[in-house]
Amino acid sequence: MSAESNSGLVQLDVSQPIWDRFFWVAPLVVVGTREPGGEIDFAPKHMATPLGWQNHFGFVCTPRHRTYQNAKRERAFTVSYPRPDQIVLTSLAAAPRCGSEDKPSLAALPTAPAEVVPGALLRDAYLHLECQLEEIVDGFGDNSLIAGKIVSARADETALRVTDQDDQDLLAQSPLLAYLSPGRYTRIDRSFSFPFPAGFKR
Repeated sequence: MSAESNSGLVQLDVSQPIWDRFFWVAPLVVVGTREPGGEIDFAPKHMATPLGWQNHFGFVCTPRHRTYQNAKRERAFTVSYPRPDQIVLTSLAAAPRCGSEDKPSLAALPTAPAEVVPGALLRDAYLHLECQLEEIVDGFGDNSLIAGKIVSARADETALRVTDQDDQDLLAQSPLLAYLSPGRYTRIDRSFSFPFPAGFKR
C-alpha cells in the first residue's frame, strides 16, 4: 500500500474517546428491566448487537445505571426494536430520573408484558426479545458488556423475510430505525445486495 493511499486521513487522539469525532451507524433498541419494587424501567441503547450466530444478545451499559443493576439482580432483560415512527417514544425512555428517582416519562410508553422473563416490552415494536442473563463483563473503561441468551423472540409478521418477497420490497414496507451516533437517527427503507465473492461461506 502506498503512502498516498492514506492521504487526507487525520490522526485522532486515542488518549480521549474518539466516537464523537465522526458519525457511525448503530441499531437503536429499548432495553427493559424490572425494578426492585416490580416497576419496569426502559432505556434506549445503541451499543447493542447479536453475539455470534446463535441466539445470544448483548449491550453495553454502566454499573451506575439502573439497567445494569436491574439486569444483574433479576438475571433477565428484554429488548424491543422500535419502528421509525416510535422515535419519540424511544427518546422518552432516555429521560432523566426526578429527585424521587422516578422516571415519569415511562408512564407514556405503551407496553406489552414479557411472556418468559420478568419484565415488559415496547408495544408495537417490530421485534421483541426476552433474554436470560448469561454474563456481565466489566472493565471496558466505565462500561460493561451485558450478555444474555434469547429465550423468547417474537416479530411482527410484516417485518419477517419470506422466500417469495424481495428483500427490498420488505424494507420499503417495513422500514428500520437506525441511530447515527452521535445524536442523530435515520430511517432505512432502501438497500442493495452485498457483492459476496464466489464461494463465500459464513
